[in-house]
Amino acid sequence: MSKKDIMTNWRWVMCAMLFFATTVNYMDRQVLSLTFKEFIQPEFHWTDSDYGTITGVFSIAYAIFCLFAGKFIDWMGTKKGYLWAIIVWSLGAVMHAGCGWVTESIVGLESKAALLEATGTIVSTISMVSVYLFLFCRLILGLGEAGNFPAAIKVTAEYFPKKDRAFATALFNAGASVGALAAPATIPLLAKSLGWEMAFIIIGALGFLWAGIWIFVYDKPEESKHVNEAELEYIHQDEKDAPKQEVKDEKQMSFGEAFKHKQTWSFAFGKFMTDGVWWFFLFWAPAYFQDQFGIKASDPQGIALIFTLYAIVTVVSLFGGYLPKIFVEKKGMEPYAGRMRAMLIFAFFPIFALFAQPLGGIYGPWAVAIIIGIVGAAHQSWSANIFSTTGDMFPKSAVATITGIGAMAGGIGSFLINKGSGMLFTHADKMGEAFQFFGFSGKPAGYMIIFCICAVAYLIGWTVMKSLVPKYEPVVVK
Repeated sequence: MSKKDIMTNWRWVMCAMLFFATTVNYMDRQVLSLTFKEFIQPEFHWTDSDYGTITGVFSIAYAIFCLFAGKFIDWMGTKKGYLWAIIVWSLGAVMHAGCGWVTESIVGLESKAALLEATGTIVSTISMVSVYLFLFCRLILGLGEAGNFPAAIKVTAEYFPKKDRAFATALFNAGASVGALAAPATIPLLAKSLGWEMAFIIIGALGFLWAGIWIFVYDKPEESKHVNEAELEYIHQDEKDAPKQEVKDEKQMSFGEAFKHKQTWSFAFGKFMTDGVWWFFLFWAPAYFQDQFGIKASDPQGIALIFTLYAIVTVVSLFGGYLPKIFVEKKGMEPYAGRMRAMLIFAFFPIFALFAQPLGGIYGPWAVAIIIGIVGAAHQSWSANIFSTTGDMFPKSAVATITGIGAMAGGIGSFLINKGSGMLFTHADKMGEAFQFFGFSGKPAGYMIIFCICAVAYLIGWTVMKSLVPKYEPVVVK
């Protein structure tokens, strides 16, 4: 066999780039959650409701931006679109570092110490001003981050045949878990030793480094000097027997047309029901361990708990992309049917969230960390497969648009759970023993309510998705 007949594997280099972008994406997102309770809340006198407002507004803004991010990526092209996305979100991440200084200037105080020691009516002013400043920075962060998954899913559709897309998506989507894993091991220590501001700056700068590499490594497979004929033939294997119209149709899909298809609504509802679960644990897990067990994010035990939680997510979720591959290759199932069967299996695991609070009271924080890790792994496995359903049913020219619509729906669900959680926890804390749910009182009762919602979200999402699209029905842009 000659050298030219040996298939290149540049598609896996692309997958690695998507993995690192997603890792940076989630680290940027998690800096706030890991610095909120210990460093930022005391400085700016925030309540849980204030934090819920910031995370909730970020989610809804992210949702709106996602709706247009997909169209932007389809219009701008993968290379330029992804580049703009990561530059914007990295800028937004770094900007958080200036919120303290700007707050001091606006309220007329001279130092961070003055913010911490403030009393009386100025406290509400500090809180309000800082919340608006952080909201502005989160909006910039969300604007850029909205482009990550539409662009990444588009790259996956460009570089992988359908049978490999869920596995490739699971691999790059593991970046979310790795980012969440690396964050507790680095961010609290950075914040403790250099200040929370430097944590935002250092983590945000990683995105600019990625952007510099992306410029040189990405081209469409047909245009890449790193992809030979053998790999190109492997990438396009689905097109051999596909209808001619389906293969060659590269027309853009309008929003109006997108919403006419039940496949769009199926994907969007699945994202709406489940994205908020992941974002809730991402934003609130560090605060939960401090509220419930008095363990700070920068404490050795706090670092170990969050690290263990996401280690479980990272390792276990890799199997999530491989399971439908087994159904397709070993059982002979059609890709969409195999994916939906895998998603049903994953939908049962979040039920363990029902036991987080009760077992935490008996066995301590490690029981909760393990349970949340299992739920998070189920989510990432589910996420890898639900993203891949867009590539199964829609032409490549519409993948980013549909992914953006789904991400918007997920963002709306995330807004509801994050803003609702902040309001619920503040209310439950004020009510104390008068607020009861399933044997818990006060803020623990509030957490129990949210855990119950998380437990059933995936089964509801899967049931509606299966009802809307019971079997594989590809969409052709007319």
